[in-house]
Amino acid sequence: MDIEIKDIRRKDFNKILSYSGEGMGVGAYTDDPREIRLYSRYFWYMELTKATQIICAYENDEPVGVLLADMNGEKKAYRSVFARIIIGLSDFLMGIIFKGGANSYSQANDDMLKKFLKDNKPDGELCFLAVQPDKNGRGIGTILLNELAKRAKGRLIYLFTDSNCTYQFYDKRGFALEQKRNITLDLHGNKIPLDCFLYSKKL
Repeated sequence: MDIEIKDIRRKDFNKILSYSGEGMGVGAYTDDPREIRLYSRYFWYMELTKATQIICAYENDEPVGVLLADMNGEKKAYRSVFARIIIGLSDFLMGIIFKGGANSYSQANDDMLKKFLKDNKPDGELCFLAVQPDKNGRGIGTILLNELAKRAKGRLIYLFTDSNCTYQFYDKRGFALEQKRNITLDLHGNKIPLDCFLYSKKL
């Protein structure tokens, strides 16, 4: 396996978007391809503009995985007026499509973080981690995490994930499950049970 860590290229954003939705388990909430693309684009640009660390794995000059982290005291790595327009427009459209159905998800994350912060002082958040689905099992996610650990050695990070994602990946890599919430999403009239998790690790 010849994986290289390189600076992400703007032209590769759409390639990453094409598989990030699957990694986030968006298909569990809707089977409409337009809604999946909308949510994937919104989430990508939202986390991208938060990130101070953008770590991209390339194989044969193709982006096969990416990690975004927001570390305290570091400058944002990507700034774009276009991205902020996309975020605002997507947020508006999702409010119409999902009609606030995802509010319980956001509230669960807020509650978990509030409890976690009572006893911990994290140095940053792992915001986004996605690997091209047909490359799963080849250690690309671990390579990305190891690169973050090099850059932020000794620092405490946390992350949010849920039962529709491959949360077991974090269990196997030494992350501690700090908080858990059971919620039910009401999307398009469907009741979707979900477990929300907050993990942490000192790198």
